[in-house]
Amino acid sequence: MTDTDIVELKRQLDQPVTSAVDYLAAESGLAKKRLKDAMTRGAVWLIRGKQERRLRRATSALRAGDRLELYYDPGLLALKPPRLTCLEDRMGYSLWYKTAGVMSQGTRFGDHMSLPRIAEIAFDHKREVFPVHRLDRETRGLMLLAHNSKMAAQLSRLFQEGAIEKGYQAVVLGEAPPSGCIDQPLDGKTAVTRFERLEYDAERNTSLLEIRIEHGRTHQIRRHLESIGHPVMGDPRYGRGNKNREGLLLVAHSLKFVCPIRHQPVDWTLPQPFVSA
Repeated sequence: MTDTDIVELKRQLDQPVTSAVDYLAAESGLAKKRLKDAMTRGAVWLIRGKQERRLRRATSALRAGDRLELYYDPGLLALKPPRLTCLEDRMGYSLWYKTAGVMSQGTRFGDHMSLPRIAEIAFDHKREVFPVHRLDRETRGLMLLAHNSKMAAQLSRLFQEGAIEKGYQAVVLGEAPPSGCIDQPLDGKTAVTRFERLEYDAERNTSLLEIRIEHGRTHQIRRHLESIGHPVMGDPRYGRGNKNREGLLLVAHSLKFVCPIRHQPVDWTLPQPFVSA
């Protein structure tokens, strides 16, 4: 193996190991420097009994019966996370602006490019961080993070009950109808997307839409708009003739709900959704 290969390594230890990084180096053939970086970025997992967690400390001692998993993708690990902005901190939860390319949560291959990990580091590791909803990696916009398990449960319940209104704007190909409702199941599940056209640019042949969704299925807005012949501009997966240099033109620009801490309505809206915050 080389440090330019994607490596997946899963081992059950039959005897104690005093250093996780030494063990991984011997088993994978990767340099210790690369492995330490991978551990810091969340690419190594320790499974001990029924518990599973990312293992970040290179010198961690391992017990017999531990299972160690390495997911090494040099391309992903080479990415540098941006500095994101906390727009509002209410202690129990906070509001963030997620840029394109940042994930809503980590994967087996790491979490350094995820909003929760970026926030954890921004708070100097002094706050717990729980994701309570998600945006596609390519989508920019507003996201909430909880900072204790009780608040995470409360916010998750509000999202599940539809008590948090999420607003999106998108620039799509063609002259979209003045308004519409796309009631089309996705992956065998109910999904509804409603939209209003805010403007049409005849020169570019694009429409700006205000969008509300129900249910929030995977890539719901992108798939629904493609299905009616108006794919989101810059979508790398859905649609034809909708490429551009600015990336995916879909922004989660507003969140409206009753604050579970202050019990007052909040309405957070990006004033100019297609100007980077």
